[in-house]
Amino acid sequence: MLTNANDLLAEELTPKLEPHPDAVANTHAPGEVDKPELVPFIVPDPAKLKGIVVDETQAKLIGVWQYSTHTPPYVGLGYLHDQKKGKGEKAVIFTPDLPQPGRYEVRLSHCYNIRRSTNTPVTIHHAEGEKIIRINQQQIPAHHKLFRSLGTFRFDKGKAGWVKISTDGTDGKYVIADAVQFLFVGE
Repeated sequence: MLTNANDLLAEELTPKLEPHPDAVANTHAPGEVDKPELVPFIVPDPAKLKGIVVDETQAKLIGVWQYSTHTPPYVGLGYLHDQKKGKGEKAVIFTPDLPQPGRYEVRLSHCYNIRRSTNTPVTIHHAEGEKIIRINQQQIPAHHKLFRSLGTFRFDKGKAGWVKISTDGTDGKYVIADAVQFLFVGE
């Protein structure tokens, strides 16, 4: 419940995030989490993060993905998982609108635990080509237990670059898609 005019103003200025219209709804009740100690690492508003952040609410989904909030931390409303189904037929593509050309550190957000894929393919499409790396989503991300660095890449201004999380060749565990952060590091 809002207690004063400042709370009302803050609520009006906070962007209202809407779940991705193509994703299956979360099946967990609000507050039902497996690791309550990680709740403080949730970032509810992607706009409060540094750089350019593309949340799953803005991504392009290929195949059927489902929302969850069961395993914090995450960015925004929650994160998407592939339901351990349709391996090789699903992807999530995060396309930023970069304000200037140059080198950007690319960071990927995902929650982690033993139910996650150990060989998730991530493609970074940048100004000099593409790089595909496989990440272990069971490992704790180095940046605030939320983001892991994928490296630094040169990007053109605008929407020419993207990052894709895929289920190709994954090991039968959950593939997670949450957010991608682009941090400008110079020309």
